[in-house]
Amino acid sequence: MTWLVTGGAGYIGSHVVRAMVEADLPVVVLDDLSTGFESFVPPGVELVQGSVLDAKLVDHTLQEYEVDGVVHIAGFKYAGVSVERPLHTYEQNVSGMVTLLSCMQALGVDKMVFSSSAATYGTPDVPVVTEQTPTMPESPYGETKLIGEWMLRAAGRAHGLHHTSLRYFNVVGSGSVDLFDASPHNLFPRVFEMLASGRTPQINGDDYPTPDGTCVRDYVHVVDLAEAHVAAARRLAGGEPVERIYNLGSGDGTSVREIMDTVREVTGIDFDPVITDRRPGDPARIVASGDLAARDLDWRMRHSLREMVSSAWSAHQGSAVPAAKQ
Repeated sequence: MTWLVTGGAGYIGSHVVRAMVEADLPVVVLDDLSTGFESFVPPGVELVQGSVLDAKLVDHTLQEYEVDGVVHIAGFKYAGVSVERPLHTYEQNVSGMVTLLSCMQALGVDKMVFSSSAATYGTPDVPVVTEQTPTMPESPYGETKLIGEWMLRAAGRAHGLHHTSLRYFNVVGSGSVDLFDASPHNLFPRVFEMLASGRTPQINGDDYPTPDGTCVRDYVHVVDLAEAHVAAARRLAGGEPVERIYNLGSGDGTSVREIMDTVREVTGIDFDPVITDRRPGDPARIVASGDLAARDLDWRMRHSLREMVSSAWSAHQGSAVPAAKQ
């Protein structure tokens, strides 16, 4: 069967595409290249340039390539910016999902792996998030991801759509020196750019009730994440049961101080992070359990923190794009 990967020319999507190719799963990419790069799509994989909002293009792509299932990664992914651009976020993420599901239903394409987000949880009041933790998104981005999950559930009940949604926090690292995180809003590329320009990275608060006083978050390697998408696609293709939601979490997390220390070791650039005031609303710790995904998707943290930083640093240094896309 052939899988359509929306957003397959982006940082996460391109890793998913390569993992699917390595798993001998036929794949075609749909991407408008607003944040992705044509060079990220591996040779031999067709790239259809356009948006999931374009119903005619989506319909044509599903038919032309005889698509049987969709891995939906395309979307507007910047939580902070989504507060300033809520309508754009809803258009891209909600209207895009409506268009995609409508075309799939009309053509009998009945399988979807949805790249969701732990932003659906908002700021949980538990030390470890599970799939049963209440969802209370605090940004239009998190809201649109949750709405996407609701739409999948409704389509499953009404039309027999087979689906699962993967929720995760911070994706880092690289599986190849030619695949880099170009986002100006993510921690690793932001820190790398600051070091490259002679500025000193900062830590927002070091007086939290954590082992070293800095916030603890879940960081997962993009290759591990990609493998989980492939495993989910395989289960759907094989008619095996899946949970509606899977958290892709570490279970223990990493502190901001640990990341800064590892960045200093890997890059060889000596710096002492500037400690600034806490950011309003920043919880001390947000970590997710990956137990369900470990059971069904062979999910585990295969890469150490040092491997996450070193692979991201290598890809950043090899980046051929001088300015990150906004």
